[in-house]
Amino acid sequence: MGKSKKYVLIALMVLLSVLATQCAPAAAPAEEAPAADSGTTYKLAAIFPGVITDADYNTLAYVGISELQKATGVETTYSESVAVPDVDRVMREYIDAGYNIIWTHGGQFVTQTVDLARLFPDVIFIAEGDDAVADAPANLWFIDRNFHVGYYAIGAVAAKATQTGKIGYIGGLSLPFSYAEVHAIQQALADSGKDVELKMVWTGNFNDPTKARQVADALIAEGCDVLMGSLNLGMFGVFEAVKANPEPVLVTAKYTDKASYAPENYLTSLIYDFAGPLKDIYGKIEAGETGGYYPLGFATGVAIQTPLQNTSETVQTEMEPIIQDLIDGKITVVKDSSEIQ
Repeated sequence: MGKSKKYVLIALMVLLSVLATQCAPAAAPAEEAPAADSGTTYKLAAIFPGVITDADYNTLAYVGISELQKATGVETTYSESVAVPDVDRVMREYIDAGYNIIWTHGGQFVTQTVDLARLFPDVIFIAEGDDAVADAPANLWFIDRNFHVGYYAIGAVAAKATQTGKIGYIGGLSLPFSYAEVHAIQQALADSGKDVELKMVWTGNFNDPTKARQVADALIAEGCDVLMGSLNLGMFGVFEAVKANPEPVLVTAKYTDKASYAPENYLTSLIYDFAGPLKDIYGKIEAGETGGYYPLGFATGVAIQTPLQNTSETVQTEMEPIIQDLIDGKITVVKDSSEIQ
């Protein structure tokens, strides 16, 4: 079997697992006073930068609109693998087709989404990114992903779990959110008081398992025994690298539970959920709120996967108060998107 077919098969297998765990029927909501009826029938179109079978960022978006449709009955549709130069055209086509809520799932689409929101004030837009939009139009909902907060915990657990004193971060594109993740890891290392060396590498592509495998192999050769992935399909290459190494190497992931792919090497994941926030925002829209700022956090769609796997009880015990302090807001994680020098 060729490598490309192998990775597609892996992605499909993990997707089935993700859908099985995240698409369970939603619990019946508690009775509430009926929201204000605007008299508007909403139709939502979502635009994804990748494929819904990635068992990752785009799968979560697909789960989100599926859960929204089941919970509310709203008509939904989507386009996958939309490139940045094409997103303006795709949004306009949906508007022409009568869709009046447009969700662009990806920080690379923010500029075009804001621009179109100003041109179409009667359409509600939902954008995602890492810094709030200045002077946002009244018809724009902005989801702040806040990746840095979770990566403080990732850095803390990596510092406690390493045996060699060397840990590695593997990113895709060198974007501001990725810089913020690394700065958060550095903050966690400083707070830990441990003498741990952090190595950072960007592969240039979130979805290239072959390149990610090469980078992971190189970091392992340099002595890193904990690898922190911030990738999409590229994570499959990282998992292959850690499994092939004769010495134990742990790995953390992002977005979804990926324990089944490397059960003997898997440590934890920064879990994201878009179904809950999307249903929450849709409820606000039905109540007449056409726009606003929606920060993701531990109360709104983010979680550190516990219990930790393949590590000692000591690490488990030491991480519990750190995770709880993050959840309670007792640890302030600095949002620093400046370029890594």
